[in-house]
Amino acid sequence: MKKIALHWKIIIGMILGVILGFIMNSISGGKDFVTDWIAPFGTIFINLLKLIAVPLILASLIKGVSDLKDISKIKSMGLRTIAIYLCTTVVAIVIGLSIVNVVKPGAGMSADTLEKIKLKYENDAGVTDKLTKASAQQDAGPLQALLDIFPSNIFTALGEAKMLQVIFFALFVGICLLLIPEKKAKPLVRFFDSLNEVVMKMVDLIMLFAPYAVLALMANVIVAFDDTEILLKLLNYALCVIVGLVIMIVFYLILVKLYTKKSPIWFLNKMSPAQLLAFSTSSSAATLPVTMERVEEHIGVDKEVSGFVLPVGATVNMDGTSLYQGIAAVFIMQVVWPEGLTITNQLVIIATAILASVGSAAVPSAGMVMLVIVLESVGFPAELLPIGLALIFAVDRPLDMCRTVVNVTGDATVSMMVAKSLGKLHKPKPKNWDDHYEHVK
Repeated sequence: MKKIALHWKIIIGMILGVILGFIMNSISGGKDFVTDWIAPFGTIFINLLKLIAVPLILASLIKGVSDLKDISKIKSMGLRTIAIYLCTTVVAIVIGLSIVNVVKPGAGMSADTLEKIKLKYENDAGVTDKLTKASAQQDAGPLQALLDIFPSNIFTALGEAKMLQVIFFALFVGICLLLIPEKKAKPLVRFFDSLNEVVMKMVDLIMLFAPYAVLALMANVIVAFDDTEILLKLLNYALCVIVGLVIMIVFYLILVKLYTKKSPIWFLNKMSPAQLLAFSTSSSAATLPVTMERVEEHIGVDKEVSGFVLPVGATVNMDGTSLYQGIAAVFIMQVVWPEGLTITNQLVIIATAILASVGSAAVPSAGMVMLVIVLESVGFPAELLPIGLALIFAVDRPLDMCRTVVNVTGDATVSMMVAKSLGKLHKPKPKNWDDHYEHVK
């Protein structure tokens, strides 16, 4: 197995996980066996990635900013990053709305299918939970998103993995290191440089377990699908989302080819472990350490760029989620509120989806919470919201897996573009988990 590339090992793990899931679904007690004895290994893997995500952001961002030597470079990099992220988000939403308006997947939904979905999912705990969370976010003030950036206690922010607050603190520390004498700053810079190296080595070690963890995650996903009939009824909607996501991936590859002059195939090959992990975990936050490792060591983006662009992207750049929200909102309206499908409302969807993607947490199914806010922005009847969410709830997890791949790919693409524009895209220098050990021997 050692000679097999990591992405092939992960693909083998995914295939075996799917097969195991289907087998266990056909065996009495198989679902409980997967839930009790297999799924926990996938959870352990995700927890390990989340464990190192915050120290990695802290170390890489502080070290990266302090290495810039000039505060004006931070402004330049920040403006380029946010501008590109906003542009790709607009492209994603427009692609999504274009597809759903042409295909009209909700127009053919039968009354019997709608009734069955309502009975099964309308009062589901998952749907109720999403409505509750969306209501809590709407009750917050108009500047709550701005307030959430500034931590009152950095240890609380670190402990609760509040990414924007951690990023703000790291930027603040990095800028202050630039403003004090280099002799005074050097010990702290060296500490964070060393911490960054340690955490990146942790990524290498954790990824040795990835193929087995992916097997566990995929098996658990398969046994969770207990109503294939409803899944087939929602196939047109799901295909619209998937086609939109594929087009978005192609868009990224065009940017990679035209702007960075790199081969799209080479880019996909280098990023495939992170993409496969994003698909398996449905979390761009959990995938962030692997994304950073692939972008820095295998693509050649300088740490000072990847350390800023990727954490910010994992928090505010949700192109896949934005595309999904556009399609899901219009699909729901086509089924239960067709009179609301006006040009004005679709323009409102574009604006709200952009804002919602910035506030969307980098965790599984957060996009559905933001979808409620997008729907209510166009005056969607409150009494129809449970039905609307129930419509798409059955296929949300598999589509969440797909859109997380787009989110991670978009982050990597933008990091390459920013690095290229700043002259920080160099020849990759990949490292193995046992490099130093082999050298010592």
